[in-house]
Order: sequence, then structure tokens, then C-alpha cells
Amino acid sequence: MTPVQADMPPIVTLTLNPCVDVSYDIPQLIEDQKVHATATRLDPGGNGINVARALKRLRIPAWACATVAGEIGMLFERLTSGQIDHPHLVRIDGETRINTTLQQRQPRAQFEVSATGPVIDAATLDRISAEVLELARNGYAVLTGSRSPGVPPGYYAELCAALRAQGAKPVVDAQGEALAQAVAARPFLIKPNRFELEQLVGRPLPTRDEVIREARVLHAQGVEWVCVSLGGEGAVLVGAETYIGLAPEVAVVSTVGAGDSMVGGLVAALSRHATPADALRLALACGSGTSQQPGTELFDPAALPGLQAQVKVQLIA
Repeated sequence: MTPVQADMPPIVTLTLNPCVDVSYDIPQLIEDQKVHATATRLDPGGNGINVARALKRLRIPAWACATVAGEIGMLFERLTSGQIDHPHLVRIDGETRINTTLQQRQPRAQFEVSATGPVIDAATLDRISAEVLELARNGYAVLTGSRSPGVPPGYYAELCAALRAQGAKPVVDAQGEALAQAVAARPFLIKPNRFELEQLVGRPLPTRDEVIREARVLHAQGVEWVCVSLGGEGAVLVGAETYIGLAPEVAVVSTVGAGDSMVGGLVAALSRHATPADALRLALACGSGTSQQPGTELFDPAALPGLQAQVKVQLIA
């Protein structure tokens, strides 16, 4: 991997609603019957936390701003120890949530249960916004994940506008109304998956060409880069130019964290002034590497060169 550059811009990730991820491997989920797990994992979770974890593995220092609450919040802090470079944790009332993933062996399936999380009041939200702006300066701010109760759907959009006003590059990975409003604030980069893009445009997008067409519309509206992940089909990266990336074929164990790893790869590459093609190549390698891991474990950095070599990126007209 490329050594860290001394002149790299600051990077901050924001996780308003982090969690402790509990993952169980089970033979089969049967209604009204107890099932015994064959393996169990505990990982720190939340999209922004996963992006920060990915950046550390890519040797890119980043601030990880997140809320923590209660006894589960203390467990969350212990789990993040050593996995992120610069934790910036804001303690709030309540209890950090626990999310659960069930990996069923037969038939192969993945079930996810996401909890709600504690309420964030307006004063605390204002404090968090101010700290993100201070940490990001003119660098990158990754705004991603679900909103806690009390956080309005336009929050990411407002923070995007404030970040842009000070010369920072906001990156948004969200869905629904939060993404729709954020797009109007013209973030530097968004990374929806196909389903999230379909939600945004209000219609199915069964072909890659239709995905590219809608991504180009978003770019024309002021989003500098639109990366749409397409699962096993890879991803597209649309800006002034359009790139198609075909992901390497890997044995998928868990998809949890794969999208966050892609965001980490994109931000890492772009912050190093890599070409868009190389940024997409690293993003797909990070996402594919994470999908090979159990629970919310992320990619093995040592495996990235081999995965990158398998990624095929094409510039299209």
C-alpha cells in the first residue's frame, strides 16, 4: 500500500447512531424453535465507524466522530480500541444500540435486525455539527448511516452546505429522504447501492445503463462523483467521465460493512489524488475483501493487491 502522504487533507467520519454488532452463524432459522449458534462475533458498528476502520487499514488517518451512550456505549468504546486512529466520542443519554446479523447456512441467507438507538437533542446535535466542521476544515467529511431519533431528515443536507461553504468535500452514504435532501446540497460524492438509487429516483433500474443514466442526472445536478454499487455486478463511478468496474469473484461470507469499505476505499484513493479508475478499483477490492469476512469484520489489507489485480475498470463514453 502507498505510504501516508504528509500533505494529506484531514478526514472525519460522522456516526450519529453507532452500535455494537452481534453476528451469529446458525444452521437454520426455524419459526418458534430455539436455534444454537455455531459461532458468535462482537464488532463495533455503524457506517461511519466502519469507514474509519477501513481507512485505518488503508493507513489513512481519520477522525471518527460518534455518539456513545450507557453500558453498551462503554462496550462499544472497548471494541473500537485500536481499530480507529482518532476516536472523537460524544457521550449522550440513553443506551447505544445493538444490531444483530444472522448468517444462515441452509438455505444460505442473511438476516439483519437494526435497533433504533438513543435520542439526540438539538443542543447536542449543534455541538456535533460544530466539531465535525472544525475537524474537517478543508478536507473530507463522510456523513453516513441511519439518523438517531431527534435528528431531522435534512440534517445531512444542512451539514453538507456548511462543509462546502468552508471548502470541505462532503461524502454522503445515506438513503431515503436524508439522501434526497443531501443531493440538493451538492455533496462531493454519494455512494448509493442500486436499491437506494431506485428509491431516490422513484422507479426500478434493472439495467446498468439505466443506473448510469440516473447517476449522470445527479452529476448534472451538482454532485461531483456518484458511485453506485451493484453487488456482484461491481459498481459504476460517474462524474465528468463514467467508469464501470467489475468486481472480483469471491466467496461471500457476509455483506455487512462491504459498502462502508467501498466508501473508505474511494475516500482513501481520492485523498491521495489517485485517478478515478484507481479509486474505483480500490473501492471494489475493499468491498469484495470485506464480503469474504465473517460478521462485521473488514477486509484484510494484505489481500488487497491481489483483489485489485482482479478488478476490471473500463472508461465509457
